[in-house]
Amino acid sequence: MNSSEKASQGSSRFRYIKLCIFFSGLSVFAQLYLFQPMLPMAAEQFGVSVGDTSLLVSSSTIGMALGLLFFAFKADSYSRKGLMVFSLISSAVLTIISTWIPSLSLLIAIGVLKGFVVSGVSAVALAYLTEEVNALAVPAAISMYLSGNTIGGMSGRIMATLLAGEFGWRNAVLFIGIESFILGAVFWKLFPESRFFNPQKTDYHLKVKQMKFFLTNPYMLRLYCTAALLMGVFVSVYNYLTFRLEAKPFSLSHFIIAFIFLMYIFGVFGTMIVGRLSRRFSMNDILKGSILFMLTGAALLLSENIYILIFGLGLFTLSFFAAHTMASQMTALYAKRGKSSATSIYWLFYYFGSSILGSGTGYLLHAYSWNIFIGILIIAVIIALLLATANVVPKARTKN
Repeated sequence: MNSSEKASQGSSRFRYIKLCIFFSGLSVFAQLYLFQPMLPMAAEQFGVSVGDTSLLVSSSTIGMALGLLFFAFKADSYSRKGLMVFSLISSAVLTIISTWIPSLSLLIAIGVLKGFVVSGVSAVALAYLTEEVNALAVPAAISMYLSGNTIGGMSGRIMATLLAGEFGWRNAVLFIGIESFILGAVFWKLFPESRFFNPQKTDYHLKVKQMKFFLTNPYMLRLYCTAALLMGVFVSVYNYLTFRLEAKPFSLSHFIIAFIFLMYIFGVFGTMIVGRLSRRFSMNDILKGSILFMLTGAALLLSENIYILIFGLGLFTLSFFAAHTMASQMTALYAKRGKSSATSIYWLFYYFGSSILGSGTGYLLHAYSWNIFIGILIIAVIIALLLATANVVPKARTKN
């Protein structure tokens, strides 16, 4: 099929793709970080430490990472739409089941399984967009997908906090599970089937060769490590910010803290801004600039002035999503072949960074102080900036 037949901006097919890919991001991230704002409640209910309760979040991201490793080999064996529909519906069912799980250990186990099945969306979404959408419209489509991720993460956290405070955490989980199931059903009905991809038997030798290429390619490896560091820092801040804001000198209520997660709306602005800037500037320059602003935002989180802290959080959030948008686009566009392998590895690093740093920094915060915690995160962002600075697209590339 001629590439000129790919979905272009303004076409009805492109509108359906944008709408449904937005819904997929909304569902995935509403579920993935569902427990993040309820960690203090969980710590109190189960009588465990800050680091232990963070496993409710990290379990899903560990499952996501494991699923992405699996789908790096198997994703091309399934219909793109079929895999995403299965992931959205089955993860929603698992979230609903979580409502009746009585123990922390079982909730963590369900989280791993949920992360595994929902990884099917992340494994192929970027590959689908670069296959089915006209090259000029790809940045807009990817920005819409990442905006869905952002709004899903924000709405999930806000609804979880408000509903848990009013009706208990189990009803909060049930509500988000039902919402995610409805979004999955709409996706199933409206999302266009692939025209430029057909499922194929997995060639494990080829997959290993592709993955070896990406993992030994300095350009791609630096992008992967940048994603891991930035995501780990981002999740660490949002995992433990609630503890910080509940304590002195802030002593904020759960209701007020819930609306702190509105800062996620700045993530939408971040993806939109870099979508426009990418037409005028190189992607790597935008990536470096975004990381610099993220570094500034992280430093402002040291303040004991609530207004400066909120400004810093907004800047930090906007900059993270801007950097993530650029890094994911650079990954997808660099891989001329083996796109699903390239993007799966990106997400694999992304979620391992979330899991390892997201839980590890919790034990650090428990043992030391907020200032030491933020200081370590700033060091991680500086390393990411150095990696991005070193990244220049090679003039000649080995075929992948």
